[in-house]
Amino acid sequence: MIALAALTLATGCQETPSAPGGSAARPTATGSPGAEQGAALKPGDAAPDITFTLHDGKEVKLSSLKGKQVLVYFYPKDDTPGCTIQAKGLRDGWADLQAAGVETYGVSTQDAQSHQAFIEKYELPFPLVVDQDGRVARAFRVPLRSDLATRQSFLIGEDGTIKQVWLEVDPKEHAAAILAAAKS
Repeated sequence: MIALAALTLATGCQETPSAPGGSAARPTATGSPGAEQGAALKPGDAAPDITFTLHDGKEVKLSSLKGKQVLVYFYPKDDTPGCTIQAKGLRDGWADLQAAGVETYGVSTQDAQSHQAFIEKYELPFPLVVDQDGRVARAFRVPLRSDLATRQSFLIGEDGTIKQVWLEVDPKEHAAAILAAAKS
């Protein structure tokens, strides 16, 4: 039991309880992403101009999505408890996110095969980004722990700048927090 708890904490995929006062996902502009990556991105910063390699082999240049709101959410590992809750929440809120004009990309360090299995198992309607070398995480200044991305999210505005940053995410409430920020 202790080994399982240690593994869950190491992967960062445990459920995160809501913060005091009912805040489910606290947007913030500060944090400690690790000295090697510099200061965390914050609202108003330009989004990194990076090309995503998707689970199906397609590539998407982030700057090509200018004019749309884009959610780039980092999660530790496919098909683990907290990560599954988070992905299913985004799936279940998909119609509302689409109506708000939000393009969604999930990012973790697993390979395309793992991402494809995760998508199929939970019928995820959005693409997952393959980031085995951590290049995307580094561009967004997201720390890697044991080669796994920490759970952080970035909502990019239509102008290509960061609109909102979540350095702490409650997997259960994440979709609602994203939707509220997208509508603001």
